[in-house]
Amino acid sequence: MGLTDFADVAEEARAFLNLPHPEPEPVAQRRGIAPAPSGSTEAARRLFAMSQPLAGTLAETYLRRRGITLLHGTGNLRFHPRCYYKPDDGPSEAWPAMIAAVTDLTGRITGVLRTWLAPDGSDKAPIDTPRKAMGYLLGSTVRIGVPDTVMAAGEGIETMLSLRQVLPNMAMAPALSASHLAAVLFPPALRRLYIVHDKDPAGDSARDTLLERANAEGIEAIPLSPALGDFNEDLQRIGIDALRTWVRVQLAPEDVAHFLSLAP
Repeated sequence: MGLTDFADVAEEARAFLNLPHPEPEPVAQRRGIAPAPSGSTEAARRLFAMSQPLAGTLAETYLRRRGITLLHGTGNLRFHPRCYYKPDDGPSEAWPAMIAAVTDLTGRITGVLRTWLAPDGSDKAPIDTPRKAMGYLLGSTVRIGVPDTVMAAGEGIETMLSLRQVLPNMAMAPALSASHLAAVLFPPALRRLYIVHDKDPAGDSARDTLLERANAEGIEAIPLSPALGDFNEDLQRIGIDALRTWVRVQLAPEDVAHFLSLAP
């Protein structure tokens, strides 16, 4: 076949014999570092450290395609160009991915969420499970902005970033699922919590549990509901002006002037 490079010869032999690709050797192992247990907090920290800032990447393209353009204070979101994905059967695959650091109240990374993306960043990757978490998530969140006396906690990253398009100065805390939202830990200075829930039974249950927990701690808890299924759907389907109007009537009066963006 005129092949001269050994890698090409090996690839042709593998195809001819119908052999799977070997699993890639972890970078840490090549460098003499003990491999972290699969799915562990240490593995999550290493993956986040190997990823790159969001700006100018396919992860930014993905978010902008969903109407999310305000990305200040998103240092806990990064991008990995070739993040390994292990399907239920078959060899590992490599896809671009948005990597979100899940941190505790001290800012310590306890886990990550991987969102695998299409090669052009237009959508999530066409795979069975395009999101997977690793590490320890309970009580921790993906912290966007610095929480003070007021913050909002919700489920998905895209949901919370969509809300942030009209509340650009409010700290957001995506918990990544309804069950984890119910277990969010409260920052010591928190006095008012907006509970952002999706419109489904799991979201309603998480809202009620978190309301009860917050009230028991002396924290004012205010549910913040989308017009449609979630706030990213609102942003894309009814537009930012209608979203701003919808959110305004749900805010405490003192928060309207402080947090709500009045930009057209």
